[in-house]
Amino acid sequence: MALSPEHKAIAERVSNWGRWGPDDRRGTLNLIDAAAVLRGVAAARQGKVFSLAIPFDERGPQTDLSAPGRINPQRRMIAINMNYTGDLGDSTFNDDAVDMGLQAATQWDALAHCAYDGLLYNGVPASTVDEAGAHELGIDRFGPMVTRGVLLDVARALGVECFVDNHPIAGDDLDAALALTGTRIESGDVVCVRTGQHAYLGIDDVYRFANPSPGIVPEAAEWFHDHDVAACATDCLTFEPWPKDDGGYAFPTHQINLRDLGMPQGQIWALDELAVDCAADGQYDFLLCATPIPFSRAVGAPVAPTAVK
Repeated sequence: MALSPEHKAIAERVSNWGRWGPDDRRGTLNLIDAAAVLRGVAAARQGKVFSLAIPFDERGPQTDLSAPGRINPQRRMIAINMNYTGDLGDSTFNDDAVDMGLQAATQWDALAHCAYDGLLYNGVPASTVDEAGAHELGIDRFGPMVTRGVLLDVARALGVECFVDNHPIAGDDLDAALALTGTRIESGDVVCVRTGQHAYLGIDDVYRFANPSPGIVPEAAEWFHDHDVAACATDCLTFEPWPKDDGGYAFPTHQINLRDLGMPQGQIWALDELAVDCAADGQYDFLLCATPIPFSRAVGAPVAPTAVK
């Protein structure tokens, strides 16, 4: 069994299987309708722009303890001052390439990232993921992601700069952070949960960034379900608390959010600069543009999210 009986009960309560029909492959992204997009556009009131991506380079957060093959971006030059075509004159061009794990830096998890009992979201067989990738629930099913984002600054709400342990973030913590915003979550919003964990990346301690880490616990799935959240992104490496304290079950928050709720997850988002500005002016909502690179059949993909206030 991939989930404890307690977490299995949560999964059954929040399941969105069949909500948008038997052929649905987008899950809670279906909640991003025209009203959600226009609400996001209306949140761009000041013209302030924030990048929510970390640098994509060899100094990224992946270590020798990371999942096999999830390497930091390794960029290399494949053409330097080259005359490609042999044209007359001294025109030259440069080109480069990158090797990386698609979930190595700021990223989205596709719904194909997790399965249990042989099934992915909406009853899609886990066997639809093979050596060629995810044939049904890959990142290419996301489409454009433009909606209203809301920053939930859990660290600030709980009065800490960052956590010193694997603090479990549940619905009450999300409510405390929401109270800071002066707004409410509406159907189709994306929530960005800040824990302050990037303080450790700021001092170049990638091992401390990874462990211990606060994170979102399975019980929070009911909060996401009740608020009709379209997606959730955090500033942490693992999304859920690490080291895990779940009785030996493997990443139950991932399993419930992706497989049952059908809600995409984002990890390793850079939220500190945005958080400072939100605390200063009191505006915690914004237009969020966060379309992942649509790698065909990928189970996750890099993204360079942009917030506009």
